[in-house]
Amino acid sequence: MTSSPVYDNDDLSRDLESGYASGNSSEVSIPDIFFTKPHLQYLNQQLQKLEPQEILRWCMITLPGLFQTTAFGLTGLVTMDMLSHMVPKAANAVDLIFFDTLHHFSETIALVDRVQRRYPQLKVHVFKPAGVETPQDFAAKHGDRLWETNDELYDWVAKVEPAQRAYAELQVKAVLTGRRRSQGGKRGELDIVEVDEAGLIKVNPLANWSFADVQAYIKRHDVPYNDLLDRGYKSVGDWHSTQPIKEGEDERSGRWKGQQKTECGIHNPKSKFAQYIREQEMKKQEEALQQALQNGLRVEA
Repeated sequence: MTSSPVYDNDDLSRDLESGYASGNSSEVSIPDIFFTKPHLQYLNQQLQKLEPQEILRWCMITLPGLFQTTAFGLTGLVTMDMLSHMVPKAANAVDLIFFDTLHHFSETIALVDRVQRRYPQLKVHVFKPAGVETPQDFAAKHGDRLWETNDELYDWVAKVEPAQRAYAELQVKAVLTGRRRSQGGKRGELDIVEVDEAGLIKVNPLANWSFADVQAYIKRHDVPYNDLLDRGYKSVGDWHSTQPIKEGEDERSGRWKGQQKTECGIHNPKSKFAQYIREQEMKKQEEALQQALQNGLRVEA
């Protein structure tokens, strides 16, 4: 008698004896990682006391399906460099996910190339808006200056949908972000570990660091960075929504200047367009359920 392809007989007898699933058990028998609210609060209390490198080690030991999402800002570059010193080149390092909105500064795209030359072992997964490859394609499909005519739709098309597609294709369970409390706005109350509405775990390993801390690390370790930072920029996003800042202004004050907006759709689950999409998905699921129930009743009849 052959053993089951889903659950090996040896695993089965071992787990029946212990009463627990183990790392040797079938993957199907192990649920996705899950934190209760008290557990999450406890973790944040403990991780708050650690240095970023210690938080990153905890992530690599604890969180399956771990990736780093980055637009190659200073904090993301620090995280990337820290990981490069922690993980041997032969080992399977934490892969990067870069959302190419097709509207990044040319300096940002040039930085991506420099980073890949500096860290040749690093694997970068690039995701663009669906069905387009160039800014011209984007304008032809969505109209000129979509970020002005419908900024929430722009966020969805250029950032949120590519993120959802990336997480699904790569089976992402947890991501390292470059957010810090000192960046101001809603980020001032960041925890080290967060769980979003979809169950995605977001870890902010440098949440406690200031811009000066990040900049000092970059200089000390000679990490490549965006040339725009030498021209008055501190936080760099798309070219159409990023400006240099003045002395004394918040670090992210150059993003969406003059607008009541501090986050794109990726970190803003309350976006009206994101809510609309979720409502439409729920409606489709309800309709599918009703159809299935009706079909079942017909079969029984």
